[in-house]
This record gives sequence, C-alpha cells and structure tokens, in this order.
Amino acid sequence: MKNATGRPIRLLITGGGTGGHLFPAVAAAQALRLRQPESEVLFIGTRRKIDTTTLDGYGFASCSIHSYGLKGKSPLELLKAIAALPVSIFQAAVHIRRFRPDVALGVGGYVTGPVMVAAKLMGVPTIIHEQNSVPGLANRKLGTLVNRICVSLPGSERFFPLEKTILTGNPVRQNILALAREEKDKSGVFTIMILGGSQGAHAVNRLVTEALCDYGKENLPEFAVIHQTGQKDAEWVENRYREAGVNATVAPFFRDMAEVYSKADLLVSRAGATTLTELAVLGKPAILVPYPFAADDHQTKNGAYYVDGGGAVQFIEKDLHSELLFRTIEDLMKSGDRRAVMAEGMRGLAIPDAAEKIVDVCLQAAGGTMEPAIDTMRGN
Repeated sequence: MKNATGRPIRLLITGGGTGGHLFPAVAAAQALRLRQPESEVLFIGTRRKIDTTTLDGYGFASCSIHSYGLKGKSPLELLKAIAALPVSIFQAAVHIRRFRPDVALGVGGYVTGPVMVAAKLMGVPTIIHEQNSVPGLANRKLGTLVNRICVSLPGSERFFPLEKTILTGNPVRQNILALAREEKDKSGVFTIMILGGSQGAHAVNRLVTEALCDYGKENLPEFAVIHQTGQKDAEWVENRYREAGVNATVAPFFRDMAEVYSKADLLVSRAGATTLTELAVLGKPAILVPYPFAADDHQTKNGAYYVDGGGAVQFIEKDLHSELLFRTIEDLMKSGDRRAVMAEGMRGLAIPDAAEKIVDVCLQAAGGTMEPAIDTMRGN
C-alpha cells in the first residue's frame, strides 16, 4: 500500500527507555524502509544508553529531549517532572520543526507525552502504539488526543476510544522474523534461556541459578544455559554456574537476540510484551515470572494471554521457589510432546505482520486517507 501522495514519507518515532518500547519502534521503522527505501525516520527518545546505542546499531537517526516520568514519583520528583514539561514540549517542537515529519508515531515511555503533544500542536498526524495489555500513563492520556491508536493484544482497546483503535499486534524486528521463517532443525544439547528484560531481574536470576545449580546438575540430562542477567548480576551468576559445573553462557545483555533465540528450547522469562511477542513469532514455549511491581500489574495480564493460548505456564513471583521452578523445567524438558503443543500455542497467538499493519496506518495518516477503525478486534 502507498500513501495518498505516492511519495516517501518522513516518519517521526518517539518512545524508549527500555527495550520493550524501543524494539517495536525499530521494527516499524525497518518495515517502512523495506516498503519505501527513500522514506526518512527520526527517533526522539531519552538519553538512556539503551536508546542511543541501540538506534546507532540499526542506523537510524536519533535525538533526545529532557523529560521525566510522572507515575510513582515522590511529591518533589513529581513537581520537578511537571515543571519540566513546557521545556520538554519546546525541545520536541524544535526537533519537529527541523525534521518536518509527515506523521508521528509514539511507542510508549514518558518521553512520548511531550513529543506527541508538540506534534499535535504543530498539525502533524499522530499515532500511538500500545504493547501491553494495560496501557501506561502516557498512552492513556494521549489516547484522547491522537488520531489513531494501535494495540497489540485483544482487550486493551477498552482503554481507548474504540472509533480510533485498531488491533495491529506488536512489531517484531526483521532478524527475528527471518529466524521464524527458517527451517527448524534444532539439534544438540537441550538449551534453557533466561531473560529478565533489558535491565535484568535479580529475583529471576536467583531462582533460576538455585534451581539449575542446586537441583538440575544432578537430576537432569545434559543441558546448557543462556542467561541474560542485567549488568548488576552478571558476575555472580557466571561464578555460580561455573562452581556448579553448569554449561552456561552469561551476559548482561545480548544484542543479537536472533542468534541466542535460535539455540533455545525453553525460556524462563519476565512477561514483557515485546519478549512475549518475539517468543510467539518463534514458537518458543516459556515459563513466565511476571515482574510484580509493573505498573497496573500489566506483566501478569500480558502473561495470562499466552497461558490461556496454551503457549506458556506462569508463576507469581512470591509463590515461586527454586524447587518448584526446577520441577517445572524438568517436566517440560522431559516432555517433548508438551513442548510441541506449547510451541504451536505460541505460534497461534503471533501476528507476524504487525509492523506492516502499523506502516499501513502511518502511510494512511501521512496521505490524509486514514480509514475508520471499524473492526478493532480483527485489525481491519
């Protein structure tokens, strides 16, 4: 599909602060570049290292503004954040004036708010994308302001005006999609992959190392571990595996996720929306341990969707102990049939063309031909 003008567009994308926000944005930008190679993309994000280094790695231009989160802050921090909003909007407006976008896409995170407000004030068509089952504060507030809302999971449209909301799914990066299209020839040692999100998860790190080091080495057939720990836990986790004689690859963060996903037979993971989307596209069975302090407990709700679809099992962190986790891993490791059923359950929930659907919406907006969002549940 082309936009109404038939020309390449200038797409402004804003959001970030975590991989969960950033990677779907990258996926949408990649999809636009594939469809219209001459289109230009600019990211406006935070000054966090994950934003700048990730975008540099994918070759997209980026800039940042001063902005602060509002939710869960102390009174003093809240005053600081509110006082900074006019400055944030002004800085965003400067970037927008320079770039002259045809459309602005917000993907969540506190930086999205001031950028999308500035874009709206300057007459730029605005779209937001919500990855989670329960939207964050920025996207909830922006829902009444923007022209179109794209959601990832059925049910989350209830938080937004239905006439503007469309189910697109959550975009997945091109290297992950390419891996999903490959012939499945997984052989070799059974590999368990542990993901705590881009920042790591201390509780998950502790539970998994105890389960695999205290019980797994003596009770399981040969296995290997790939463990993304986050920066703070990498050293002690690696030492723990080494002392127990467990074959483990440990890193604070893996940049080539397609490479490590290709080796994994089973995942133990938080329930972030982007990770779950990637696991669904790849058909990877998972044991989920949602982050208990996520806003509005959205990770538990994210995970429940995949549990209901047959692709995952989920535990509440406070109810989980290392022996129970080990027994669950053991059962799944020894039951190839059950893993196969879970893999199909995951694939059945995937929307691999989500990025294409979001590009469709962006091109419609840029060309002034945005269609009514009549069927929100099927994304038509």
